[in-house]
Amino acid sequence: MNGTPTPSPAWTPSPDDVEKSRLADFARFASARTGRRLTDYQALWEWSTDDLSGFWSAVWDFFGLPPRPDGSDVLTDEAMPGARWFPGTELNLVDRVFEGRDPNGVALVAATEDGREVSLTWSALSTQVAAAAEGLRRLGVGRGDRVAGYLSNGPEAVVAFLATAGIGAIWAVCGLDYAPAAAQSRLGQLKPRVLVAGTGHRYAGKDVDSGDAVRELARSLPDLAATVIVGDPGAVPGAIGWDDLTADASVPLEPVTVPFDHPLWVLFSSGTTGRPKGIVHGHGGVLLEQLKCNGLHFDLREGDRMLWYTTPSWMMWNALVSSLLVGTTIVCLDGSPGFPDPDALWAHAARLRVTLLGTSPAYVGACRKAGVDLSRHDLSALRTVGITGSTFAADGFRWLSGQLPNGVRIVSSSGGTDVVTAFVGGAPNVPIWAGELSAPLLGVALDAFDGQGRPVRDEVGELVVTRPMPSMPVSFWDDPDGSRYRAAYFDTYPGVWRHGDWITITDRGSVIIHGRSDATLNRRGVRIGSSDIYAVAESIPQVIEGLVVGLEQDDGGYWMPLFVTLADGAELDDALRTTIRGEIAARASRRHVPDDIIAAPGVPHTRTGKKLEVPVKRILLGHPVADVVDPTSVDRPELLDWYAEVGAQRRDSAGL
Repeated sequence: MNGTPTPSPAWTPSPDDVEKSRLADFARFASARTGRRLTDYQALWEWSTDDLSGFWSAVWDFFGLPPRPDGSDVLTDEAMPGARWFPGTELNLVDRVFEGRDPNGVALVAATEDGREVSLTWSALSTQVAAAAEGLRRLGVGRGDRVAGYLSNGPEAVVAFLATAGIGAIWAVCGLDYAPAAAQSRLGQLKPRVLVAGTGHRYAGKDVDSGDAVRELARSLPDLAATVIVGDPGAVPGAIGWDDLTADASVPLEPVTVPFDHPLWVLFSSGTTGRPKGIVHGHGGVLLEQLKCNGLHFDLREGDRMLWYTTPSWMMWNALVSSLLVGTTIVCLDGSPGFPDPDALWAHAARLRVTLLGTSPAYVGACRKAGVDLSRHDLSALRTVGITGSTFAADGFRWLSGQLPNGVRIVSSSGGTDVVTAFVGGAPNVPIWAGELSAPLLGVALDAFDGQGRPVRDEVGELVVTRPMPSMPVSFWDDPDGSRYRAAYFDTYPGVWRHGDWITITDRGSVIIHGRSDATLNRRGVRIGSSDIYAVAESIPQVIEGLVVGLEQDDGGYWMPLFVTLADGAELDDALRTTIRGEIAARASRRHVPDDIIAAPGVPHTRTGKKLEVPVKRILLGHPVADVVDPTSVDRPELLDWYAEVGAQRRDSAGL
């Protein structure tokens, strides 16, 4: 790597763990089927992307999905967009959720921040799903109709989703943290027939009454036939209660079969630059992708427990629920991960004997700065910590690794709502390097392209996927000619998926994420990633969070300010500025050093936690806030006016 010493892995799998993994079983299965030696991950990945039909049919058979029609095709058209997977095959994802389960085993644990728990066995979950499905049918919901959720991360959200999917209807959900207008801008596009909504939840020690919000949302959805309330049905005039919906516990669970690409759910883009895009995924694509991801890459199986801290608004809720497909017990945690103590999430994981705990770099960073000592928790059941949502810096990785029991695997992954999975992450037989993602996932033909569409290695390029994946969107909602879908991913490199991230693929096959390519920093003609700056700045104790943008000036100049949110009691004086600049120069490069460092009252994010780099850049350049971003899609919209004022003051001082 241009003279740079190859780093040593921070984690290396033991031969015994590799041998016992489901990935090793699959590699042996694939080797026997193909007559090729596929026990090495690189060889397995190359086969999985060279022979898409062979790989995905092997996934189908390895996980025991029902036999397909004789002579049926796996992939009849590789066009992107427009690939056709498993034509003529019919199934229902809900069938697989309950196939072969121990009726007395625990399927779901719902926990709240104050320690209350409710457990559902597979039998009880099946009974509730069947009852809810019958209730939806009584309300007139059928195949292709939409059911919307406005719910916290509790058991009712899981039951309502599975019931909706089981009858061939289409699910979409927003968490109760969304304001009614933000929920309406998403759910309203679908013209749902039924709304399932909660009237309250608890967060950070406070009871939050959502009754007014539910009433406002319901009024804004004119096509509703019914509103179902989790909580007090009297809070919404004319609503029916959840208990009434699920009253008939005598009906059997009988999911209807639907085509492979029949819509399962609609997920939504962040909506920071316009109306949120409704991303439609199909039953079959989600089923296969989640079996592969959860079963092979995370090595989950029956009896394991997965807790990924999320809300129903984020795709990780869909990934969490999808781990039911491999028989894993899911833990739905409702509340704050940092209440009553900063390490509360780890306490839940210890108490509930979690096998896989998922969280974000921001939460790990908060624990680190709070001086959390994870050794006080019994994490002996923990095998894997999953990290996603933003780039996980090497410093954070090393801190967390030192806190966890020996042998726990820390898997950083990156993907998107667009494919409801990861493009890159980990595997049980691949080493892990701090600050890097170990490898592209199986079946993901990942590459890095330069501006001319040529593959590059050991240098920054655009993250692209050159061959189709089953979980790529079936379509965008309300996009009859597919123009919005094509523009989102395929305009830059026709026929190739461009995701919008800057990455480096190393000579080891690992991947480094540098940040969003649409928020590129370009210092003196060299592209640099914002995440490289955040990794350094946010490791400084006085800095809680940073936001960096690069602004092209009318006079041909370039201004790259770093906004920092400071810890309580910290002051951004000359000494701290010197420290920040010096650390960035030493640990990134002098090119990464910002032109100005400015104390900010906060950093605005999407409601799924992503920093608003591009909208803030446009606001600083003078674009009106209302033209740049939908405030309902922002966690703290009041901050946008502060950044607008900073931009106005700079233009005034420059006489612009």
